[in-house]
Amino acid sequence: MSSSAADVRQHVTKALQDRADEIADRWVQLQLDRAALRSGVGERELREEADSLVAALLAGLGTSLPVEQVVASHAELNRAVSDLSLRRARAGATPTATSLAILALKEALLEAVQESTEDAGELFSAALLINELLDAAGALSFATYVEGREEIIRRQSRQLLEVSTPVVRLWDQILAVPLIGTLDTARTQVVMENLLQAIAEHEAQVAIIDITGVPTVDTAVAQHLMQTVSAVRLMGADCVISGIRPTIAQTIAQLGIDLSNILTRATLADALSDAMKITANAGPVAHTLAPR
Repeated sequence: MSSSAADVRQHVTKALQDRADEIADRWVQLQLDRAALRSGVGERELREEADSLVAALLAGLGTSLPVEQVVASHAELNRAVSDLSLRRARAGATPTATSLAILALKEALLEAVQESTEDAGELFSAALLINELLDAAGALSFATYVEGREEIIRRQSRQLLEVSTPVVRLWDQILAVPLIGTLDTARTQVVMENLLQAIAEHEAQVAIIDITGVPTVDTAVAQHLMQTVSAVRLMGADCVISGIRPTIAQTIAQLGIDLSNILTRATLADALSDAMKITANAGPVAHTLAPR
């Protein structure tokens, strides 16, 4: 790094060091004045973020890392930017607003540098350094925000799936899972995990999978059902599929899907009746029992 570049870096570092509180205050004020930049974040949180990020910037610039690598490679600074982005994501701010909030720090920092010099060339070089540093922070903020929101969405989707696929205890050692809507791979996994856990907890002998609320059954849905049945059997329980309507039966036959080794019933009531017989006999019935 050339002496000139080192001098510029030292100048910006000194401004951060001498005017840290002023820079943090000014950044908070800029965000308060531009409401879109602080969506979902209160003034107290803004101040905490400002103090943390300004301190991290100072620490990062104080290292020997090249300016273009400071944000990515300095652990404290990287963490400060990432934490800010994740908090904003959880608060419901947009990724654009979050990145622009980071970039607003440019203005506050450049104003502090201007207080210490009137040399146009020096100011220009300082502005280039600040832009490079905070553009990288803005890019990291955007990427972290997007990853954070995706994780939140995945978690919420998982929670919704769990709520939409409850395991119900119908009778002693008899469980049921009423399915409504499409049965895809993700939902099958949730159904399977919840059902197997419930079988272990209740020492269930029979699990009823009711598909009355499943609009259509195609090859993929049938495959998911059979995977669940196989997992239930590995737990030592028997499985009954109820809700086989005439249209569903016709579709299954036309698709050539073989459910002959799975006990099926037209209604949940029929399935419960057979399940009670199974538990009364204290052992599973033959899987080849024909549907009524």
